[in-house]
Amino acid sequence: MGLINPSFKTLAELFDAILAHYKEQPQNYGFSRKVDGEYHGISYKYIANHVYELAAYLKAIGIQKGDRVAILSENRIEWVITDMATLKIGAINVPLYPSTPANQLAYILQDSGAKAIVTSTQLQTNKIRRVKNELPELKTLISINPLEAKEDGECNFSAALKTGEAKLKNDPDFLKTITISEDDIATLIYTSGTTGNPKGVMLTHRNICENIKSCSAILPLSEDDACLSFLPLSHAYERTVGYYLMFACGIKIYYAESIETISLNISEVRPTVVITVPRLFERIKSSILKNVDNGAEVRKKLFYWALHLGYQHHADQRSGRSNFFVESQYALANLLILKQIRERFGGRLRFFVSGGAALPPDTGLFFEALGITILEGFGLTETAPVTHVNRPGKVKFGTVGTLLKNVEVKIADDGEILLRGPNIMKGYWQDDAATAEVIRNGWFHTGDIGEIDSEGYLKITDRKKHIIVNSGGKNIAPLPIENRIHANKYIDQALVVGEKRPFLIALIVPNFENLEALAKQKGLAYSNFEELISHHEIYQLYTNILRDISRELASHERVRKFLLLSEPFTIEDGHMTPTLKLRRSKIEEKFKQKIHDLYKGVAYDSE
Repeated sequence: MGLINPSFKTLAELFDAILAHYKEQPQNYGFSRKVDGEYHGISYKYIANHVYELAAYLKAIGIQKGDRVAILSENRIEWVITDMATLKIGAINVPLYPSTPANQLAYILQDSGAKAIVTSTQLQTNKIRRVKNELPELKTLISINPLEAKEDGECNFSAALKTGEAKLKNDPDFLKTITISEDDIATLIYTSGTTGNPKGVMLTHRNICENIKSCSAILPLSEDDACLSFLPLSHAYERTVGYYLMFACGIKIYYAESIETISLNISEVRPTVVITVPRLFERIKSSILKNVDNGAEVRKKLFYWALHLGYQHHADQRSGRSNFFVESQYALANLLILKQIRERFGGRLRFFVSGGAALPPDTGLFFEALGITILEGFGLTETAPVTHVNRPGKVKFGTVGTLLKNVEVKIADDGEILLRGPNIMKGYWQDDAATAEVIRNGWFHTGDIGEIDSEGYLKITDRKKHIIVNSGGKNIAPLPIENRIHANKYIDQALVVGEKRPFLIALIVPNFENLEALAKQKGLAYSNFEELISHHEIYQLYTNILRDISRELASHERVRKFLLLSEPFTIEDGHMTPTLKLRRSKIEEKFKQKIHDLYKGVAYDSE
């Protein structure tokens, strides 16, 4: 079915059209949240009333068209209401990650000149209070959860709605005088960035609406679908694909309680579509294989028999071959084993959409063998965000698919991917120099290196700024090497370094769950992870792993030394972005001395 009403040109028009379409259908709901252990649907009428009430409140306190309104909240229905209300009055939404520390919030709020902010909890409110004196433009704070005690300029979300409701009763036409055009800025999304201060990406209503329409033309979506949402709405990927697109197609959106409860929530919600990132697939794969390997020998053999047939079946499908013996065995394997695994995802899942980072091809093939479809795509915040995606039935792992409608792509002489189309951002907020640097002659310079095959599929090699030039002048893309490394079940995270050095070094965070199981088998004594990774047998394990990987790589791409780390890279310690990308420069700076020691020869050699 696709879009309920494809005529919208602004997000405000989209909201009005969908809310009007469903408002008198109480049996239909667009969103659902878990309350007291059960999911409860939220009617479109409830959403519509609160959107207009909050919009009226914001206008009443002086928020005008073009003003910035920030939101600092986890995924919840109030996030959506705030977003819709902000856009309804022509204001600009500035989404903020709940994990952002106070000093970074201060920078973004100063740079954007936000006049109001909606916070979710006392914790988030306290962050703003700590930097309030640095924010002369910020006049109003609205807290979704009731505040223990209010300070000047603060109010509760419920009180704001009541004020807006009263305003609309007194003046029913209060919101009807606002005109919004396609080229008005809808949102300022501050890129998390792996280096330096974040930049505010200006996305217009046209940028986002064109992307919604292009995505709907490719992804087979209908009102019968259900989507589980858990990626941050502050990120352009979840916001456009997991929220706006689903909403525009009349799809029910269920909010997960947290990242930790995804497995439980999937079984409860039984989604048909899930928008996610490769990191989740790697964790699920690791969990499945661990459970199998730790189970009874008979079940283990049955699983790998079924998995092998899954690989064969899908390989035959891609090549157009048909093998009666394989197909008959696959039908049995699917019935006995593979179907049971898919049931853990609720039993209704039609496909995952993967983005935000590269999906290792072997991970994609593993899930395909289980009968689970992953559609990998590509895009950036600056492109609103999707530009490429693999189509259902036409998946090519190792690529991010083919172009969306109305988007153009070309590869520059140095291999950089250039994009052009109606989805390209207006520019960076108050930064003409940075804008001119990335948009030249109408083409957006992505900073990604890639290639396009004969069928139009785009393959991303790495970020241009991440390319390592070793002391011999060889260019090395670290991402494909890192993907090979952390595909191993004993490795959770990996980062490769070697700029202007004679060879590569890897910083490795083990998968401690699997490593501890191995240590138990070997009878290794340890009291903490630091002691565990200090065992010679453990170091030898990783030496052998890297040797095996090196056999598949060119000489200059081989990791010759490595460092095992006892703690993972996290968002909280500043070593990962909110979208789970490694902050390379910060990690290299932290481990600078240890890396230096490795180049002097202090460590095991992986050759």
